[in-house]
Amino acid sequence: MTQADTSSVAGKASPSNSAAGGRRRPSLGPLVALFPYVMRHRGRVAAALVALFVAAAATLAVPIAVRRMIDFGFAADHAGLIDRYFAVLVGVVAVLAAASALRFYLVTTLGERVVADLRSALFARLASLDGAFYDTARSGELTSRLTADTTHIKVAVATSASVALRNLVLCIGAVGMMVVTSPRLSLLVLAAIPFIVLPLVAFGRKVRGRSRRAQDSLADASAYAAEVIGAIRAVQASSAEAAACRRFDVEAERAFSAARAATQARALLTGTGIFLVFASVVAVLWVGAQSVMTGAMTGGDLSQFVLFAVLAASSLGELSQTWGEVSAATGAAERIGELLKAEPRIRTSVPAAALPAPLTGAIRFEAVSFAYPTRPDAAALSALTFAVRPGERVALVGPSGAGKSTVFQLLERFYDPTGGRIFLDGVDIAACDPADVRAQLALVPQEVAIFADTVRENIRLARPDASDAQVEAAGRAAVVDEFVARLPQGWDTMVGERGVTLSGGQRQRIVIARAILRAAPILLLDEATSALDAESETLVQLALEHSMRGRTTLVIAHRLATVLSADRILVMEDGRLVDEGTHAQLVAKGGLYARLAALQFNAAA
Repeated sequence: MTQADTSSVAGKASPSNSAAGGRRRPSLGPLVALFPYVMRHRGRVAAALVALFVAAAATLAVPIAVRRMIDFGFAADHAGLIDRYFAVLVGVVAVLAAASALRFYLVTTLGERVVADLRSALFARLASLDGAFYDTARSGELTSRLTADTTHIKVAVATSASVALRNLVLCIGAVGMMVVTSPRLSLLVLAAIPFIVLPLVAFGRKVRGRSRRAQDSLADASAYAAEVIGAIRAVQASSAEAAACRRFDVEAERAFSAARAATQARALLTGTGIFLVFASVVAVLWVGAQSVMTGAMTGGDLSQFVLFAVLAASSLGELSQTWGEVSAATGAAERIGELLKAEPRIRTSVPAAALPAPLTGAIRFEAVSFAYPTRPDAAALSALTFAVRPGERVALVGPSGAGKSTVFQLLERFYDPTGGRIFLDGVDIAACDPADVRAQLALVPQEVAIFADTVRENIRLARPDASDAQVEAAGRAAVVDEFVARLPQGWDTMVGERGVTLSGGQRQRIVIARAILRAAPILLLDEATSALDAESETLVQLALEHSMRGRTTLVIAHRLATVLSADRILVMEDGRLVDEGTHAQLVAKGGLYARLAALQFNAAA
C-alpha cells in the first residue's frame, strides 16, 4: 500500500472527508457488505424466518375467518357456526402471538450478536492500523464509529430488517389474497402503487444523506469531548473550562441541527407514505361498496378484501418507516465500512522472513531515509547509517527534532523507511512480521501509557502470560514495590484512567517494570528516568543496569549525564549522524556534542 493510499484511508476517518461523503448519493451497498456477519448465524436466521412466515400466515388467515363469519355465521340456519369461527380466531391469534414473540427474541438476539461481532472486527482492525493512519485520525471520531454507528447497525438488523421483511411478506400475501377475492378491485390498488412507491424512494435518498451528516456531526462532538476529558486537568489548570464548554455547545448544536434535519426528512417520509397508502384504501373501499350495493360481491367478500387491503396498506406504510431507519443505518454502515476496508501500510511479506532464535541483538541502519506521512516534504532522517553490536549500549543524543525518536519508531515498525533498510541480526525487518520484530524489543517511552486497571495488570501488559510472581519480581526490580506497599489493595489497586492516581515517577516506574518483565534482547530507553526524583532515579538506574546486562540497549537522552556510561554515543542533527564516540572522545573533538555538554554541565554547576 502506498503512502498516498494510507493517507487517503486515514483521511476517510476525518470529519471533513466524512462530511463530503454525506453529500454523495448513498446506496444500500454498505449494509449489504455487512451481510457476512449475519450469515455467520444461519441457524438463528432460519429459525427467525420460520417464525416470521408462521406469524404472517396466521395474520393472513384472520380476514378469511372474518369473511366466513359474516357470510355464514350470522345466518339463522348457521347459528352454531359462529362459536366455531370465534374459537378458530382465538387459535389463530394464539399462533400469531407465539410466533411473533419467538421472532422478536430471535431477531433481537441476532442483532446483538452481529453487532458484538462487528465491534470486535472493527476494534481488531483499529488495533492493526499503523502510525500513518493514527497521525490523522481522531480517537473520539473512531470511538463514535465503534459505539454509536454500530448501534445504528443493531437497530437495522434487530428491528428494521425484521419488521421490513415481515411487512414485505404480509404485503405480498395480502395483495395475492386481494387478487383472489376481487381481481377488479385489485387492479385499482395495483395501479396506485407507483404513485406510492416513487415518492418514498425519493424521500429515502434524502433521509440517507441527512442521516450520514447527522452521524458525522455527532462524531465531531464526541471527538472534541474525548479530547477535553482526556486532558481535563490541563484545561482546568488553564481556566479554560468556559471556553471548552462554549466550543462543545457549538459542536452539540451542530449535531442537533443535523439530527433534526434527518428526523424531519424521516417524519416527512413516514407521513407521506401513510397518507398515500390509506388514501388509496379509502378509494378502493368506496368502489367496493358500490359493488356490494349492485350485488356483484357479498358483504363478506368486501370485508375480506378490505381487511387484506388494510393489511397491505399498513404493511406498505410500515415499510416506508423502516426504509427510513434502514437508510439511516446505511450511513453508519458506510462509515464502519471505511474502517473495515482500511489497510495498514506496514505489511507482512508472504512468506514472512524469520528472525534468528535466539536473537543476539545486532542492529544496523543502512542509508535509512524517512519522512512522516503528514509531512512528506520534511525529512526526519536522511541516509542514516550506523550499526550496534550485540550487547552494546549506545546513546542517541542531539537537539530536539534531530530524529532520535524516529529511529525508535522505525525499529518498532510503526513506520517503514522511505529509503534504505534496517536489519536485526542481518535480517531486513521489512520482510518480517511486525509482531515478530516487536517481540524482540522492550520500549520504555518518555510519554507513558497507563490503563484504568490494577498495578499488576498494567505491568503484565508486557507479557500477558506472566505469572503474578514474575510480575511482582519485575515490579520490585523497577522499584514499583516502594509505592505499592502504601496502596490500599497493594498490587491489585486500581490506578484510574491513564494512571491519574499515580505520580509521574510512579507511572514511569510501571512502564520500566514492563520492559524488565518483557525480557526482550533489545532494550529501547527514551528518557526512561526523566520523570523520577533523584532518589528513585538512582534506584531505577541500578535496576536498568541489571536489566541491560547481556542486552543490546539504545538510549535516547536529552540529559547527557545519563549517557556517560554508554559504550558509544551517536550524535544526530537534522536526521543525520554527525559524530560518534565516547563521552571523552566527543568532548575532545569540540563539535556539537561538546557544545551541548558545555551548556548542560556548566548550567548544572
